[in-house]
Amino acid sequence: MSDMAVANGDLRYIADHEQTMRDQAKKMNVQSLRSNEEKKASRPTTTHHPDRRPLIRVKMSQDMGFHGPSFAAYQAPWQNQVPAMAGNPYGQMAGPGVSQAGLYGNVSIVDKVPPEILHLIDAHWYQFPPINPLMSSLLGFFLFIMGLVSVSGNLTVIYIFMSTRSLKTPSNLLIVSLAFSDLIMMVTMVPPFVINCYYETWVFGETVCSIYGMFGSLSGCASIWALAMIALDRYNVIVKGLAAKPMTYKGALGKILFVWAFSLIWTIAPLLGWNRYVPEGNMAVCGTDSVSQDWMTKSYLIVYSTWVYFIPLAIILFSYFYIVQAVADHEQTMRDQAKKMNVQSLRSNEEKKASAEVRLAKIAIITCTLWFIAWTPYLIINWNGMFNRDAVTPLFTVWGSVFAKLAACYNPIVYGISHPKYRAALLKKMPCLDCARDSGEDDDSKSVGTVATAAPADMQMDEKPTA
Repeated sequence: MSDMAVANGDLRYIADHEQTMRDQAKKMNVQSLRSNEEKKASRPTTTHHPDRRPLIRVKMSQDMGFHGPSFAAYQAPWQNQVPAMAGNPYGQMAGPGVSQAGLYGNVSIVDKVPPEILHLIDAHWYQFPPINPLMSSLLGFFLFIMGLVSVSGNLTVIYIFMSTRSLKTPSNLLIVSLAFSDLIMMVTMVPPFVINCYYETWVFGETVCSIYGMFGSLSGCASIWALAMIALDRYNVIVKGLAAKPMTYKGALGKILFVWAFSLIWTIAPLLGWNRYVPEGNMAVCGTDSVSQDWMTKSYLIVYSTWVYFIPLAIILFSYFYIVQAVADHEQTMRDQAKKMNVQSLRSNEEKKASAEVRLAKIAIITCTLWFIAWTPYLIINWNGMFNRDAVTPLFTVWGSVFAKLAACYNPIVYGISHPKYRAALLKKMPCLDCARDSGEDDDSKSVGTVATAAPADMQMDEKPTA
């Protein structure tokens, strides 16, 4: 006899027993043969299959396990999808209408999810207890502060670069595009996140979940590729020098158009069936599905990771490696010339304090490190979801999202405030923000001026400081 036949036989036995009890009660002219305590202990509960659709209503008593998934026909697929089921003699689990015994007061992180979007929740998340309300509040507060810092910083970058004539160069349009993508990320994602942290679940429905995920994917991809384009531009100016073709406004706009069009492709793909946008982690955020085990989900994540993480990272590492090498070679040439001329150095005392080699190396290291810190956690989450999803927990997923948003906070600093002309314009337009040192601008300009004498004069000052 098959497992399903056994399951159906057991269910028929329960149904026949209940009918017999009702018939006897009717003959005895009583409402029920059960005592009040038995009524409390025999409450209906909904059984759910791995496809998350209700199958049948059964009874659960205080001295027995959850009948539905304890049947072999139901238990095996649940154990495959929910590791916490393995070794559980009663097949007890958490889910819509069913609480997981022994975990955080017999509740699940999915319990507060609105019924209309339960079909989006993968079975993987049903095994986890809810996040501590204090942690949810702290996450919401932290993201709120991050949002204020990022929005103010990126708005300032856009305003200064677009309102200062000397900063309206083709290369700086890439920085403006970066600031714009970071601004979109924080404006569209922080308010829903904060509200959902208050309610401890996603409360805006399926459509807004998809829109939220779309804006997150679009702005994140656009930011990553804008950073790659900035790195290539710095490589072109500093390493190639006069051999490089100067960037024009048309060329800059073409690169920006490519970045946003390319990002839009990856944003739309989940809406067309290649992956999907779903609530994840603490159920307060929506993003691409990273834990479903079907091939469509995995293939999207693999291709997406290649084009939106590995290739941009390779471009950034390649560009800054040769930038630092070019500056180091230039510094060595300067030392050799000084030796031939029998002088201690060709630099002035002020220039010694701010060696271009050291400055650009620092900026390169900071840039690569911050980029790696911001986006690698999200990559690890996606790949763990594909190949080791037992390691993917709600908090792990949430912090990956938080780290990605951190990039929108520090990008205005690394690519804006580190620019000497930007600092000068900022201080001029906003005197209350004394963010520039008295001698910082002169040192930067002099140091950078020795980096690539072959580069056009109007580009050296604008592009080298941000490396």
